[in-house]
Amino acid sequence: MPLEQFTEQWAVLLKTKKRDGTWVATPVNLAVNGERAYFGAPAKTGKVKRLRNFEDVEVAPCTPRGKPTGPNFTARARLLEGEEAATANQALVRKHPFVHRLLVPLEIRLRRTRNLLYELSDFSEAA
Repeated sequence: MPLEQFTEQWAVLLKTKKRDGTWVATPVNLAVNGERAYFGAPAKTGKVKRLRNFEDVEVAPCTPRGKPTGPNFTARARLLEGEEAATANQALVRKHPFVHRLLVPLEIRLRRTRNLLYELSDFSEAA
């Protein structure tokens, strides 16, 4: 199962597709909770805009600076709301307490935006 390799991973390289078909890669924290994987992003980022247009993404294990350390997987990103978003936030805070209790709220306040939470599903190894 692809999710097993991400349970101890600090960051994953998330690739989102632009309208012109090119891919943009950014490292994000990922929390795996059972059969679900979650990540968050400030609402005013290019990544969120790209996710509104294309829900298909690629993910790969990586270093905190974004250097890939394993194979790519294709997945589908879905924006979460309400109780699902709260569950995703709890999972991220549990796995990355310093980042998601201190740094993310600070970034959100400075950008004057909100944090959007996503679920990754339909994992399969990229060709």
